[in-house]
Amino acid sequence: MENKQDYTKRYRAVFISDIHLGTRAAQADALLDFLKRVEADTYYLVGDIIDFWKVQRGPAWAQSHNDVLQKLLRKVRKGTRIVFVPGNHDEALRDYCGQSFGGIDIVRDTIHVTEDGRRYLVLHGDEFDVVVRYAKWLAFLGDRSYELALWSNAPLNWVRRRLGFGYWSLSAYLKNRIKTAVSFIGEYEKALADVARRHGVDGVICGHIHHAADRMINGVHYLNCGDWVESCTAILEHDDGKMEVVRWTTETEAKHQKLMVERPQRVAA
Repeated sequence: MENKQDYTKRYRAVFISDIHLGTRAAQADALLDFLKRVEADTYYLVGDIIDFWKVQRGPAWAQSHNDVLQKLLRKVRKGTRIVFVPGNHDEALRDYCGQSFGGIDIVRDTIHVTEDGRRYLVLHGDEFDVVVRYAKWLAFLGDRSYELALWSNAPLNWVRRRLGFGYWSLSAYLKNRIKTAVSFIGEYEKALADVARRHGVDGVICGHIHHAADRMINGVHYLNCGDWVESCTAILEHDDGKMEVVRWTTETEAKHQKLMVERPQRVAA
């Protein structure tokens, strides 16, 4: 666990995904704190930044969601490079891949080269989710169920705070305990590692399944950004090329004044 002052600095690259602006579950305040304290030469937005699925049904758009977008645009104006890889929830923007808007480059996927020369394929990853690809109506149904589980987090944690307990995510617990979900995550990770191998790169950086990870799979470095609705995670590239997954959370009991950074363990496969 690190002191927050250690993270008020510049990195070579930052990767974030699955913010889902436009939903009540979006942790925009925590993301704003992250964006204020972390600078980078390049930011990669790895899909599902704005949740157009929810926007079409009726958005929950707080001022903090505007603030996130404005903060990113200010970074561009100050010289930061931002690369946006649209996901399935903002797939309408895939029609604009190859173009640049407000200084933000929109691409279908890209290759990131680290300082130490390793090459990573960067993509959202939904195209390797069989449910999204072949049964979109089922994906929408699953999205509504997941949204309900996320909504349940708020009242549940209100009670937990009254009892003196810390934050706990019901949706994350269910995702990590349901056997089919765990199996899906494993198959998804292997599929992305296979894609990276076919591209002849050293690793893959993706999002989509809201499950942050840093692991080796059959010689391929698999990195998943996680999300900003449950875990508030991101990937950082240090100046020496080291890649790291960090979890960025705020303690609501202390009115978001205390910051904690945790480093998930790398698991060898």
